[in-house]
Amino acid sequence: MPKPTRIDAQLIYSASETDANMLWATRFFAPDPFIFIKKGRKTYLVMNDLEIDRAKSQASVNNVLSYSEYARRWQQRGIQFPPAAEVLVEVFKDLQIQTVEVPSTFPLDLADGLRNLGIKVNAKADPFWPQREIKTEQEVGFISESLRAAERGMEAGIDAVRRSEIRKNGYLYLDGTRLTSEILKRIINTTIMAEGYVPSHTIVSSGDQCVDPHNQGTGPIRANTSIIMDIFPRSQKTGYFGDITRTVVRGRASDRLRHAYHCVEKGQQIAFRRIRHGANAYDIHNEILNYFKTEGFETGAMKGRMQGFFHGTGHGLGLDIHEAPSFGLRSKNALRRGNVVTVEPGLYYEEMGGVRLEDVVIVTKAGCKNLVGIPKVLEV
Repeated sequence: MPKPTRIDAQLIYSASETDANMLWATRFFAPDPFIFIKKGRKTYLVMNDLEIDRAKSQASVNNVLSYSEYARRWQQRGIQFPPAAEVLVEVFKDLQIQTVEVPSTFPLDLADGLRNLGIKVNAKADPFWPQREIKTEQEVGFISESLRAAERGMEAGIDAVRRSEIRKNGYLYLDGTRLTSEILKRIINTTIMAEGYVPSHTIVSSGDQCVDPHNQGTGPIRANTSIIMDIFPRSQKTGYFGDITRTVVRGRASDRLRHAYHCVEKGQQIAFRRIRHGANAYDIHNEILNYFKTEGFETGAMKGRMQGFFHGTGHGLGLDIHEAPSFGLRSKNALRRGNVVTVEPGLYYEEMGGVRLEDVVIVTKAGCKNLVGIPKVLEV
């Protein structure tokens, strides 16, 4: 058996505004790619002149090095604009690094450049930082803050639906204007932005649009039909997400929709009772799926499209909206204390519409704690 490769350091080259691994490692927001190195317990940033002073005051690392200083070594050799690989090699000489481990998303051209200069580059499959799955008390606080923003957006959306008028043509009207998904999203999103959070692809779908769980929703909204509102704002300050879903009806829900709503609520309760340190995510999801089946809600291809409960029960939440651990039929992993996961069973059928309810819990040794306080009401 070959000996495992000795890794001198871990290396990331990316923009932290779009790369959660970099943001988690540095706690530093930057829109352009920069360099992070972890060797043993020491962490380093290599920054350009534009960002170096800000990085020194804001980044959670041990040392901030000057990209320009290392580039100058090549300039003294007659190479005016050395590529990033050449600059990195100079850093590695000082830090005595010959082999690095990088994320699977690491730029291929930079990896090839380093290899051509004698550096061994090994890609690591996700998760690059397994520690991200276990949230600290501070991280739980950041997620809770984002959930409060999501709750305020949800309250604004539900209030708008509640205030809407049902007219004889079957549509909802708000302040004299026909209520649309676009108007409702605008109400939700402006509320969230006023709190200092960024809404992204907020979902407000109604009727048969709900059968596609990620349909963001368009057009006028009818009375007596399901309206799914799925809100997942990100904090501009910390980068952490919140994620809440509620389903409401303005008017009267059909008997089948009301039954589905009751079953989805019960599905959530099954998860809340079963989630704890060591619980198997697959078993929990399968129990909910089987419960739905016993209540007459089958899952599978019907009339040429998937209907029923055909997505995971939940997912990890943090610096990414979807992160480990996953929580569904393909998830054999055991949940661990400190995981923060969504719990969002749903049922979706043509002609009925759809129901999804989503809360966020932290896994504890003996159970779980729901971090969401906004109530669940079907008819408003």
